[in-house]
Amino acid sequence: MQKRLDGWPSGLPWDLTRCHLLVMMAGMLEQLRRRLRELCDIDAISGDERPMLRALRDILAGQVDEFTVDVAGNAFAVKRGPQPGPTVLIAAHTDEIGLMVKSIEPGGFVRFEKIGGVIDNLLPARAVRVRGVNGVIGVKAGHYQTEQERTQGRKASELYIDLGCSSAAEVRALGVDIGDPVAFISPLLEIGGQGHLVAGKAVDNRLGCAVLLELAMGEAPPSGTLVLAFTAQEEVGLKGARLAAERYRPDLALALDTMPTGDTPDMHEHRDLNVRLGAGPALQVMAGPGGRANLLHPLVKDYLLATARTKQASLQLCTFNGGSNDSAAMAWAHHGIAAGSLTIPRRYSHSPMELADLRDAVGALEILRGVVEGMDSLPDFTFLAGD
Repeated sequence: MQKRLDGWPSGLPWDLTRCHLLVMMAGMLEQLRRRLRELCDIDAISGDERPMLRALRDILAGQVDEFTVDVAGNAFAVKRGPQPGPTVLIAAHTDEIGLMVKSIEPGGFVRFEKIGGVIDNLLPARAVRVRGVNGVIGVKAGHYQTEQERTQGRKASELYIDLGCSSAAEVRALGVDIGDPVAFISPLLEIGGQGHLVAGKAVDNRLGCAVLLELAMGEAPPSGTLVLAFTAQEEVGLKGARLAAERYRPDLALALDTMPTGDTPDMHEHRDLNVRLGAGPALQVMAGPGGRANLLHPLVKDYLLATARTKQASLQLCTFNGGSNDSAAMAWAHHGIAAGSLTIPRRYSHSPMELADLRDAVGALEILRGVVEGMDSLPDFTFLAGD
């Protein structure tokens, strides 16, 4: 079915066409929801992304021209076009924030360290999983807490994990030892009876991985090489992305990630962050305090905005001084790479219940499909190109 210039398929009345597109959107949302739930159920703390890599390997078997995993834990799914052309790399990180076993007390309680941007006051009484063993982060009985203890959070260094064991030997008999990753238990839920709203642990960035998988299942580029990079250790320093960019030296590198919103009562949309849930993916023109993480390449900005217009997809422009993503590392790899990011809004970031709107993820997928479809006419990103 061909599309008219206004974006509606030709040959059908407007009302039937709208119904057709709504059905297609519902199908895509359901597919993304199923995929996201599957990925969020996997525990893959920074530094041990192997469970995610095994799942990706199984899902992509026979779907791409090449699937490899490097020594650092990056996975690369490659799709080649029928003609030579540019290389485009799109990265989504596989790791999630969590904890690591630090020591095991003689009485069987487990002390831990934080991995990534874990929020201390969200830890007490949280359900966790260590090597497949369920546990809970202990908290002093409410009956015996002082008023100060009830109203002020405790530092992670003061907390412990209870695995139901009465000795260190019992803990080790479960297969748990120092250095083991600890994941939060928080299954993906539909929110408010709306199928497009979901919340759970590791939405950052399993949602990006889910979108990347949909891209992998699609058509190969008309020319050139598409590299879908599932990167390691983003949450602890953007480590894997730099290696990925230096390995492939792409003509364009894009990070697909999630980011906070500014549309909740404890945030100010204009003072803090002008990103809203349900308004489409965001394009960060600046990342990090004062732009220290990344300042978006101006030609990449123009290209992504033009691609979004072509695909009739909403794209929110924002500055984000609260962090960065893999694009910051890829931009400065090798001799410099034209890089940017598409970020899917999500509320309650770095908590065990991150909330996202799957319609924003569909918007990101549409823009990325536009990038892939246009690889035979990818522009020159040399900084003064066109002058």
